[in-house]
Amino acid sequence: MFTGIVQAVGTVTRVSPKGGDVELCIAASGLDLGSTILGDSIACSGCCLTVTKLEGGLFYVDVSRESLNVTTLYGWQAGTQINLEKALRAGDALGGHYVSGHVDGVGKVIALRDEARSLRVEFAIPKALGRYVAQKGSICVDGVSLTVNGVNDISDATHFDVNLIPHTRDQTILKGYVVGTSVNVEIDIIARYLERMQSAT
Repeated sequence: MFTGIVQAVGTVTRVSPKGGDVELCIAASGLDLGSTILGDSIACSGCCLTVTKLEGGLFYVDVSRESLNVTTLYGWQAGTQINLEKALRAGDALGGHYVSGHVDGVGKVIALRDEARSLRVEFAIPKALGRYVAQKGSICVDGVSLTVNGVNDISDATHFDVNLIPHTRDQTILKGYVVGTSVNVEIDIIARYLERMQSAT
């Protein structure tokens, strides 16, 4: 479990194909790996991945075909920057919202505009995910916990927008967003449970 509060920006240093899936080597100089052990989970731009090897400020993870098919990881290459967050431990502060690290789908940046000191970013996601997005609700984009300003269903997609304050842009990869950027999206887990509870009654 994670919070959506990014702890560091890392860089993919190597992508190694292995038997149909891949192994990633990630440089995480800004992330404290001192207490990290093999088998720990680290959210990599919103994707929960398991540490398989540690080498100083580097850690390695395996990425399955499923993850490659349903996230932006298929396009990662040496030099790709990613948001990093270690798993939440008992007693840690919950600064964002509960994030599982299980990406629900890939969205796309469709508009950006300055709004005072913030940047308003509009995304398009598959309409099947749109029913889980609510105004003033939480959503996780590339591992960052964000608040939804507004949401609109448009033909076969759902559009929603968020505001990025200067701190969020400075401390994450979101500062590099342009129109057309693909992003990992995880909807609020509470919405999933509410839908399940309603369908079971």
